[in-house]
Amino acid sequence: MKLFKTDLFSEDVTNLLPYDGVVDYYGKILTQSESQKYYHQLLQNPYWHHANLIMYEKLIVTKRKIAWFGDDKYTATHSTLPWTDELLALKKIVEELSLKKFNCCFLNLYHNGLEGIGWHSDDEEILGPNPTIASLSFGAERKFCFKHKINQKIISIILESGSLLIMKGATQRNWLHGLPKSKKIMTPRINLTFREIVN
Repeated sequence: MKLFKTDLFSEDVTNLLPYDGVVDYYGKILTQSESQKYYHQLLQNPYWHHANLIMYEKLIVTKRKIAWFGDDKYTATHSTLPWTDELLALKKIVEELSLKKFNCCFLNLYHNGLEGIGWHSDDEEILGPNPTIASLSFGAERKFCFKHKINQKIISIILESGSLLIMKGATQRNWLHGLPKSKKIMTPRINLTFREIVN
């Protein structure tokens, strides 16, 4: 069984952004059966928990759930959990396609379309000045959007289950991204974002 498509390198990778950044969309890199397998394994992850955010000096508990996994040296300083077998397998696939090494993974669980995430950039100092972030999606197909920070141009794409999207270069400095809500989506979506902590 073909696990992922090595021919994506030559002609199937598409940069979604017209300027000021690079977002490569690989499409589906896993077979339907593999996507389903990982989706159900990840859905049963016992480490899912709600995120606590401080906004306007108020504590907000998100509806979506999150989890952090990573290399041993980050478990204390960044509250990451040790890698699971399925995450290591997926990390290997993503690293082979992206030609990039990652040392942590941030997971999001959106239970349905009423859960999303607003405009933001992954521009934290610990990720370095031009971070590469590989986003792997499972479950419900959802619209994912980019908005330029200056001219407000919006680029949208539907992320399929088993698909890979990689943000790199100046993307985080020049573009915001977000997952809009949709009442039509009734099933969960799981998103894995592989990252490299540099500080």
